[in-house]
Amino acid sequence: MTQPKFDQSSCQALTECVKEIENRTDAELVIAVRARSDHYRHADYLFGAILALAGLLFLVFSPFEFHPYWFVVDVIVLFIAGAYISSRLDGLRRLLVTDKFRREAVRNSAAAMFYDAGIANTKSEMGILILLSLLERQLELIADRGVLKALPSIEWNHLLFELHEIGHRPDPESLQAGLRRLGDLLAEHLPVTGENPNELPDLPRFELK
Repeated sequence: MTQPKFDQSSCQALTECVKEIENRTDAELVIAVRARSDHYRHADYLFGAILALAGLLFLVFSPFEFHPYWFVVDVIVLFIAGAYISSRLDGLRRLLVTDKFRREAVRNSAAAMFYDAGIANTKSEMGILILLSLLERQLELIADRGVLKALPSIEWNHLLFELHEIGHRPDPESLQAGLRRLGDLLAEHLPVTGENPNELPDLPRFELK
């Protein structure tokens, strides 16, 4: 699967989408798109170890004769090469890391951003964070208490399911469509009153390196 294209044009489109939503509701949205939510060094080292082990087995059981020092050199080179290859391939990292670990990485990253970015400190507790993490193909949504109190739980949970499904196959257009459905729900149950100032930036946070 090709990497979803989140670029400057999609950033601008998401900014306009957030502005449209916030013109209709007192809730405040923050959108973040990240390349990954963890460094996954352990996955890189695991693949390096697998490749090194395969090379060692080849040297041991090969019908050809090798000088003993090749055993050490080849194993080290293969480990380094495997770790580097894994670090460049998101699909390989997904295969080497459990679903549970990836979900927890995104959830922890979203929870940290929710507080570090001040989303938890809005005046009327109306902050909402949507974090899309591309390597994990996971979307995490965290809403403050003011939002959760105002929205019907059944409709809210149904929308969460739709947004999580978008996270599994992320692209800018699908994300915008999900945001508009979220905006409709917020406008219905948390309509704009003019009493809640815009405390958070509308520009999405793109961290794609």
